[in-house]
Amino acid sequence: MTEMSGAKILVESLIREKAEVVFGYPGGVLLGIFDVLFDSDIRFVLTRHEQGAAHMADGYARSTGKVGVCLATSGPGATNLVTGIATAYMDSVPMVALTGQVPTAMIGGDAFQEADIVGITRPITKHSYLLKDAREVARAVKEAFHIASTGRPGPVLIDLPKDVMSAICEYVEPNGVDLPGYKPKYDGNPKQIERALHEIEKAARPVIYAGGGVIISGASDELKKFAESQRIPVTTTLLGMGGFPSGHPLAMGMLGMHGTYAANLAVSDCDLLIAIGARFDDRVTGKIEEFAPNATKIHIDIDPSAISKNVVVHTPIVGDVKRVLTEMNKRVKPLDQFHRAARDKWLAEVDRWKDERPLSYDHSDKVIKPQYVVEMIDQVTGGDAIICTEVGQNQMWASQFYKFKRPRSFLSSGGLGTMGYGFPAAIGAQIGNPHATVFDIAGDGSFQMNIQELATAVQNCLPVKVAILNNHFLGMVRQWQELFFNKRYAHTCLAVEPDFKKVAEAYGAAGFRAESPDEVEPTLREALAYPGPAVIDFQVDREENVYPMVPAGESIRNMILGPDKRGKKALKVAGKDFPV
Repeated sequence: MTEMSGAKILVESLIREKAEVVFGYPGGVLLGIFDVLFDSDIRFVLTRHEQGAAHMADGYARSTGKVGVCLATSGPGATNLVTGIATAYMDSVPMVALTGQVPTAMIGGDAFQEADIVGITRPITKHSYLLKDAREVARAVKEAFHIASTGRPGPVLIDLPKDVMSAICEYVEPNGVDLPGYKPKYDGNPKQIERALHEIEKAARPVIYAGGGVIISGASDELKKFAESQRIPVTTTLLGMGGFPSGHPLAMGMLGMHGTYAANLAVSDCDLLIAIGARFDDRVTGKIEEFAPNATKIHIDIDPSAISKNVVVHTPIVGDVKRVLTEMNKRVKPLDQFHRAARDKWLAEVDRWKDERPLSYDHSDKVIKPQYVVEMIDQVTGGDAIICTEVGQNQMWASQFYKFKRPRSFLSSGGLGTMGYGFPAAIGAQIGNPHATVFDIAGDGSFQMNIQELATAVQNCLPVKVAILNNHFLGMVRQWQELFFNKRYAHTCLAVEPDFKKVAEAYGAAGFRAESPDEVEPTLREALAYPGPAVIDFQVDREENVYPMVPAGESIRNMILGPDKRGKKALKVAGKDFPV
């Protein structure tokens, strides 16, 4: 018989779940846990803010495929995790969030640093636990890791009252997990798969629309094999970047609000849309009534609640993307001569759209264009870096101009759109991938939201690189104000900002600054050669916009493509004129 404290059982359970690292911040009710962690083999990364801890756990999870773990104290410590938990929930990231809680006898009495974190996070977690007995700890941890990492992944929260952590009881290792109400379905229905294959075989203008589920399930190879065998062009969502190689002849890039011309037109004109591990979010669909209006729709997803939630589909297949694609690859028939000719004609049209309006920008010898910075990051890293982003224009330019070759190489807050995500996520990714090159492509607004984590990067000797596309604006909001609010830049100009080079140096990191295009590449190479964290302040064109752009409420066919040569009017495919 082995007796342990609840805190000791917690740490032992984390070890048994192969938790390598915990990101967090200490507090009074957690002291017993930290005392046990002090002697354990688990690496603890002290962050400078609990939100940073949640995003680090998220970045660690997305880049490795493992469960990320974060730890915060009761009350404000726990509530500071909320944005990070919501970010992980929206993007299906496996995470276990551990929160301290006041002693059980004080719960509900407005005790010092008390917050009902289970109630607060119930809408943004897959499941949550408020433990009342130390004998519950081992089972809760095992179940939490299972729930977080299976089915459609997501965050699970365990609330740990102080007295439960200090109580002594017999440690009994749980014998597996038995959750009668939780049985994810992994194998697709054979009849539905057969029906889908029939639709695919007869389609002349099919499109594959691949989302983050392809990456989560590890189905990139299966997707590539299927697309190549059936000669189907592929577009990805923001979170699907890297799930299909950007340089592949069948790749059309991202679709949706800032998607490519080719992808948006192909989806609009296809006769069959095959959605794989995607959820038809509003940034993809635009005006729903005009989204792939003439297409039969197949939807493969492990989450049954995602099926026909936003867009009604004709053939749903509930199951793990990798398993379903593996089965489809086994059963699909080779293209006959007639259908191969039809697919070749369709691909020729897609290629024409690619050539007609590729992603581009006006180069300049005088001012740094943000797109050029991203292209140079791609060039100096050989396209092999893990790219994290903040949210806004920097996020879109990164997705458009970096050539992603492999899955788990692009980390970004897609569903929640969390500013301040990229830098702590990059720290988590660097810890999970110590030999990788990790870049945070940031905006000057977003980077300041978690700038304090420079201390975490320096303390842990992490060679994370931050490329700030510094336009001294909240760039994406300013773009909307330019296009739709007559350039009334209400509170989007960041008139007072720090010298980022000096801030980096004050924290003990390396700081760099580039003000002209000819400084971009050598500055990047110098930052890459530095063995620790480095921040590069790129002074970019202040009013550069992200194009293409689909205005809110419009069909994705109706794209603003950029200003004409006279700079007076925005070009577009159809619909109204949008002044610039």
